[in-house]
Amino acid sequence: MLGFSVRTASAFALVLAISASLVFSITSRTRAATTNAFSAKSKSDDRKSSLLVSHRAVYELSLAKSIGNKSPTAAHGRIAFDFTGSPCDGYVQNFRQLTELQPPEGPTRISDMHSATFEGADGNAFDFKLQTNIDNGPAESVDGKAWKAADGHLLVNLVKPARNKFDLDAGVVFPTEHLRRIIAAAQAGENVLEVKVYDGSETGDKIYDTTTYIGRPIAEPAVEKAAHIPELDNVRRWPVSISYFEKGKKDGEPNYILSFDLYENGISRALRLDYGDFVLAGEMSSLELLPEPACSK
Repeated sequence: MLGFSVRTASAFALVLAISASLVFSITSRTRAATTNAFSAKSKSDDRKSSLLVSHRAVYELSLAKSIGNKSPTAAHGRIAFDFTGSPCDGYVQNFRQLTELQPPEGPTRISDMHSATFEGADGNAFDFKLQTNIDNGPAESVDGKAWKAADGHLLVNLVKPARNKFDLDAGVVFPTEHLRRIIAAAQAGENVLEVKVYDGSETGDKIYDTTTYIGRPIAEPAVEKAAHIPELDNVRRWPVSISYFEKGKKDGEPNYILSFDLYENGISRALRLDYGDFVLAGEMSSLELLPEPACSK
């Protein structure tokens, strides 16, 4: 779940960079998934969060919608997502997105984005590494750590793209905590959740305002064969849509919107990545549940 300036999609190289960094948590940019304005404490905060299952999922990307004469005419790609961890040891996410976009003129553009993150079990510490390559050009990297100070402010120590240390707002959550809050809100029957999110994306110095809309539980079975496993038979899922905004600009258009069906155990299906001028759809092609680490919590 990352933030970018999608409204300037007329500059296709920027559009491609946006597509490349669709990221963390989809739980987030996945980037992921995500929600809840700390300025107003959510009713979900005091509830016990659901257990997030360790899993590996692959999604096939295709162009679902294109608007205007400067948007891509074709697109395809793949997202590979690994999530492991526990409430004892914290959570690890490994994410890769390979995307090919065909502009109205010129050659196909290819982006390849990798990310790896670790989030502490208590949601107070976050390590992140992100690397993006466009058309086999030089890699753009972000590498750093973030943690919450005693007063709630966010402290960031960046190694790349340049060494830097700085403070950010209080009341910010990291991607996995964001996902847990979405699930808690869905379980409680809440429809809207707002939160400030930090995921280390772009140059590692931004916080995004997010608004998540949660629909009613879905009764119909999933269409993808990959989701037809016994472990998901009785697991509730909800339609979720997360809008990502530049900090302090929620009255305007979001940078992008990430929509998906969210299972109660943290698995996502039916991705939809809306960049304003074009939309990518992600269909789950494989799903593997991974061994769960022992945890007494």
